[in-house]
Amino acid sequence: MKTVKVAAAIIIHNNQIFATQRGYGEFKDGWEFPGGKIEPGETPQEALVREIREELNVEIEVGDFLETVECDYPKFHLSMDCFFCTIRSGELVLKEHESAKWLTEETLDSVEWLPADRGLAEGIRRYMMRTRQ
Repeated sequence: MKTVKVAAAIIIHNNQIFATQRGYGEFKDGWEFPGGKIEPGETPQEALVREIREELNVEIEVGDFLETVECDYPKFHLSMDCFFCTIRSGELVLKEHESAKWLTEETLDSVEWLPADRGLAEGIRRYMMRTRQ
C-alpha cells in the first residue's frame, strides 16, 4: 500500500482552533486540519508554510510538534506530521475548502473529523491547558 506523507497545521488564535471542511475529492465534506503533501526535498514545516499560503492565503509560524498520525485509508496509508501554528500575517481566504470554523476546546468534537484527524483532540486540549498556565 502506498504511503502518502503530509503535514497538518493546527492553527491557534485567541484560544480557538481553525478547522476546514474539504470541498473536493473522496473525502468531500469531512473536516480536517489544513495542510497538504510534503514535496521531495521539503521539511514538514516548509510544506506547511507553502500549503497554508496556497490554500488559505496567510503566512504562518510553525511551532511545536504535536504528533505523527498513522492512518490506513482504503487506497493508501497516511502519515501526517501535525504542528501547532500561529498566523503571522494575512487574512484567511478559503481557496480550496468548502467551509471553515474556529472551534474552542469544548467544541472540538462538534464536527465530523476525517479519520486521520479524529484522534488529535485530546493532544490539542492538553497542549492548550499547558500553554495557559
